[in-house]
Amino acid sequence: MADDQGRPHRAAPTALRTTAVQRALDELTARRRGELGRPLRVLDLGGGTGGTAVPLAVAGHDVTVVDPSPDALFSLRRRAAEHDVEHRVRALQGDTDTVRSLVGDDGLDLVCLHGTLEVVDDPAAALGSVAALLGPGGTLSLVVAQRLHAVLARALAGEFDRARAVLTRPDGRWGEDDPSPRRFDEETVVALLRDHGLEPVSSTGIRVFTDLVPSALVESEADRASLLDLEDAASHDPAHPQLGALGSALHVLATRG
Repeated sequence: MADDQGRPHRAAPTALRTTAVQRALDELTARRRGELGRPLRVLDLGGGTGGTAVPLAVAGHDVTVVDPSPDALFSLRRRAAEHDVEHRVRALQGDTDTVRSLVGDDGLDLVCLHGTLEVVDDPAAALGSVAALLGPGGTLSLVVAQRLHAVLARALAGEFDRARAVLTRPDGRWGEDDPSPRRFDEETVVALLRDHGLEPVSSTGIRVFTDLVPSALVESEADRASLLDLEDAASHDPAHPQLGALGSALHVLATRG
């Protein structure tokens, strides 16, 4: 964002936003590569500039990124080249409506759908398109915005009417000026996945505190490490599963039988 430029201390929370997801993907792909004995075939749908795709390519997997923005795809190609993995990254312009014609029906090992289900016209249809691309045993990595975090954030900002709207509206929005087209609850996400033959194997609320903590309080690497440790504890503490529901995003891994 423009008001973040020139403020190095703002980078710490931003970096934390993807750490938990990337760690989960690293663990998943390493295990599956060991089981399959080959690099994984990966699709990152809506993958933008390659924040997820390039680390997977660096790890030795073959990644196709489909995104509607030519500018984002240009940045993706540049990032891949900077990491010497341009031969492992394919950049294609498209969306959930055209992805099947772009990548074909060859069973994929992993599809990443991060921050996309909120903005598509029909989440159920988008999930159906994605599920059809996975081979047997393939995994969908889904990241969606969660409702309750937005309720808490609006309440802490003193926007009580907006908080109530997010809580009660079916789409989880506070109004027409809400920049998020849609927010989800875990129960809704799980039902959508099962409707399309995908079985959730893990569901983790992420960014429980990161998006609420003022950037000025995360100025050092020690601060960053402490916040990351707290995020891990909150997201994975079996004694307090309700904390995960307060994360600004939900990360679900679901497999196709």
